[in-house]
Amino acid sequence: MDFHLDSLLNLPNVTVFTHRQKSDHIILQLELLNDGIFCPYCQTYSDGVNQIRPILVRDLSISGQSIYLQVPRRQFYCKTCRRYSTESLVWMDMKRNYTLRYEEYIYEQVQELTIEKVSFKESLSIAAIEIILRRVRQRKAKLGKATKLKSYIQTVVSI
Repeated sequence: MDFHLDSLLNLPNVTVFTHRQKSDHIILQLELLNDGIFCPYCQTYSDGVNQIRPILVRDLSISGQSIYLQVPRRQFYCKTCRRYSTESLVWMDMKRNYTLRYEEYIYEQVQELTIEKVSFKESLSIAAIEIILRRVRQRKAKLGKATKLKSYIQTVVSI
């Protein structure tokens, strides 16, 4: 656990266990601080880890170095409903290779530069960038609908 790396990384319920420096990138091996999850099926707290599959996830660069997070994807077994579920993390979507903030960064970069320039700068394929753009647009559209609904409800309640 490195307090400085933890504060620099700034992700909830995560600590940096160790890191490896490569020639063109840094890998931060993470540990998750929570012991369990609430089962998404029955809402019972479960701390029975069935398996852990580490994955590499791209995050924002630090000092010009690409950062990859080695994230322990934990699958839990719920004794109550006897189902398996993979832990969800607020800073990355399931089955994704990028953090949400990295996807936002790519989206913002494409607003200022061309997709080709961002592709070269970030060493990503154009197809990967297009997928990221589509996901960010979908999230923004969902957020916009939720905001409009909240505003509408507040208006109706105040009448």
